[in-house]
Amino acid sequence: MAVGKSAELNLSAIPGIRIGTASAGIRQNVRDDIVLFELADTTRVAAVFTKNKFCAAPVTLARQHLADARPNYLLINSGNANAGLGTQGLLAAQQCCEALAERVNSKTANILPFSTGVIGEPLPVNKVISALQAAVDDLDTEHWPKAATGIMTTDTRVKGCSRSLELDGATITLTGIAKGSGMIRPDMATMLSYVATDMPISQPVLQSMLNKAVNVSFNRITVDGDTSTNDALILMATGVVDTPEIESEGDSRYAEFLNVLSELCQFLAEAIVRDGEGATKLIKVEINGAASAEDAEKVAYTVAHSPLVKTAFFASDPNWGRILAAIGRAKAQQLNVDQVSIYLADVCIVKAGMRAADYTEAQGQHVMQQDEITVRIELAQGVFSTTVLTCDLSYDYVKINAEYRS
Repeated sequence: MAVGKSAELNLSAIPGIRIGTASAGIRQNVRDDIVLFELADTTRVAAVFTKNKFCAAPVTLARQHLADARPNYLLINSGNANAGLGTQGLLAAQQCCEALAERVNSKTANILPFSTGVIGEPLPVNKVISALQAAVDDLDTEHWPKAATGIMTTDTRVKGCSRSLELDGATITLTGIAKGSGMIRPDMATMLSYVATDMPISQPVLQSMLNKAVNVSFNRITVDGDTSTNDALILMATGVVDTPEIESEGDSRYAEFLNVLSELCQFLAEAIVRDGEGATKLIKVEINGAASAEDAEKVAYTVAHSPLVKTAFFASDPNWGRILAAIGRAKAQQLNVDQVSIYLADVCIVKAGMRAADYTEAQGQHVMQQDEITVRIELAQGVFSTTVLTCDLSYDYVKINAEYRS
């Protein structure tokens, strides 16, 4: 089950990147579960990872490898998170990188590992290694759609899109894919996402762009309030387009490129919420007039995370008292409840901290029956705003997660 339109899949190849996939049968044999990215030597890489302190072994190793060398391969497996396994998990990730390095004549430190799937179960290293040669043999510039499928776990949709722009007469292309459906409350990025461009960009500037794009996209979504142990977002710039490198934020092209990158990340982030486990509705929680950015975020996420609010949306029940209660417990530093107004779409349900005089249950019911709903909350405390995307909480979410390891 998913909400609204499907994610775009007209994915453009990025010169300088080849992708191969293969089936290792880690948890299923229906689709490929090994994905390999090969990066041109000119490629600069930026990354953001989960802030969960129980970060997975591949996250730890990928961070180490990024600090030691410039990556030329990404090795991804789905079906097993390789998390919560201590030294055993680190050894497993290292063994997979070493095995790939032997096959592609690379240094182990030039390979970044990534995993997604069940936490706490040993990674079947032999299965992964046995599929590596098939992934190498499959390398091709056109395999972005295969990669988008290969990284899926409980996803019901593949998620990917491409964008292009003209900078000083040069056509620049960006392509990105993502996976995620449950355990979604990114504290950096999403479950897994890979974005690439052919634009020449220095590594520090690339990292700056990624951080800013993440903060307006993946860091503004939630499905269930749970931050994964494996979150990772990788941004690659192959630099093969014949145009000067963007070397500073003062470059006149910086803002234009960042806008397109942010738009691409926002599309992928929204696609994840639309495909939230068991989701039937996409909900936009919009906060205006907060005293600080922190207060705006606290209120937005408290409403977006509330099981009572989310189940009311699933039931199409305009129980606005649940929204009011969530705002009140959000621990905003400055909040005058007598100045709060709440809207469902354009319908004012709360004015000056109490039920709006002209509000009717029929008005609220009409909005709640839609599959895409905006909750607008006016705090009247300042000038700060934010928007968070979430979804409803349905019977199917409980069923999917109760049966996840069955």
